[in-house]
Amino acid sequence: MRLRWIRESCASWGSWGLLRGFGILYRPLIDARFRRARPACRLRVPVRPIIKLFVLFCVVLGVIAGYGWWWSQQALTLKTTPVDFRIPPGTGLRGAIGQIQAAGVDVNANALLLLARVGRAEAAIKAGSYSVAQGITPAALLEKLVQGKVTQGEATLVEGWTFRQWRARLDKHPDLRHDTAGLSEQEIIQRLGLKLPKLEGWLFPDTYLFDKQSSDLDLLARAHRSMQGRLATEWAARSAGLPYRNPEEALVMASIVEKETGRDADRGQVAAVFVNRLRKGMLLQTDPTVIYGLDEQFDGNLRKRDLQTDTPYNTYTRAGLPPTPISMPGSASLRAALNPPASDALYFVARGDGSSQFSRTLDEHNQAVNRYQRGQK
Repeated sequence: MRLRWIRESCASWGSWGLLRGFGILYRPLIDARFRRARPACRLRVPVRPIIKLFVLFCVVLGVIAGYGWWWSQQALTLKTTPVDFRIPPGTGLRGAIGQIQAAGVDVNANALLLLARVGRAEAAIKAGSYSVAQGITPAALLEKLVQGKVTQGEATLVEGWTFRQWRARLDKHPDLRHDTAGLSEQEIIQRLGLKLPKLEGWLFPDTYLFDKQSSDLDLLARAHRSMQGRLATEWAARSAGLPYRNPEEALVMASIVEKETGRDADRGQVAAVFVNRLRKGMLLQTDPTVIYGLDEQFDGNLRKRDLQTDTPYNTYTRAGLPPTPISMPGSASLRAALNPPASDALYFVARGDGSSQFSRTLDEHNQAVNRYQRGQK
């Protein structure tokens, strides 16, 4: 039947009829092939067990997160209170935790490390000295380390003191690491990398803050840099015509002014007297230089024989400035030495109230001495 229908289609439709005929002839074969390729059934994935596993995972994760938060808010146990510890530069978090535990803070290292990683704070801790008190929590401890809330020591180095006095104070400071212990002054100068005959005058008096257990050498280095900077600033702004060949001589003068008076209003006048005497080639004749030259021989009472005892620092027996500073001058004395006021005074004497009486001539000076030192009118 199909063949006859094909022949009839060819006769009536031509080529188009032929195509239709072949299509009808092979259609059952094509349909059978596609029916064999179609899967007999679909794969069915169970959904409910997956949902249950997901919910269980979320619950477990929530419990862990909740416990972690609770733990981070619990007070840590301290052996003593407060606990002080230091984290050296370059120390990682695990090393820092070791330092904290060794100092006496009972903290779970792995838990604190995980807390830091979750908060992306593992690489953000700061070096320095820290102090923690009773009630500190892991979260607060980590915050302190990240924000660098270090505890600092404080040392006040007094104007007019000598290096020996400064060193005695620093040697007793409980918050410093005493790397200079047993070293001579020259050895300390070498450790600081300086080329100076003495440290006298080259350390700026100030109150210095530092990380606890810092080296005393570091503090001395800071004081030296500070003095260098201030001396350079004052030297650049100095008055014209001063009798100093270099900043070092100006520093010597400032150290003398520092020892001669503690009254800021008189510093400039005192400096002017010594500048005038240098210009005229007169001896400075200043007692503090004599006392410095006597060193340990000075018993607190300056006698006539002391003024006649020649030392490199005796400005009664030697002309010009001493070879080195005799004290640590402050800013006011540096400024006075490098910017003295215009004055023709050549002498001064203490009035007994902290101020000084200035004179232009020796006769005026003797009268002032009789009045203020000997009680004569």
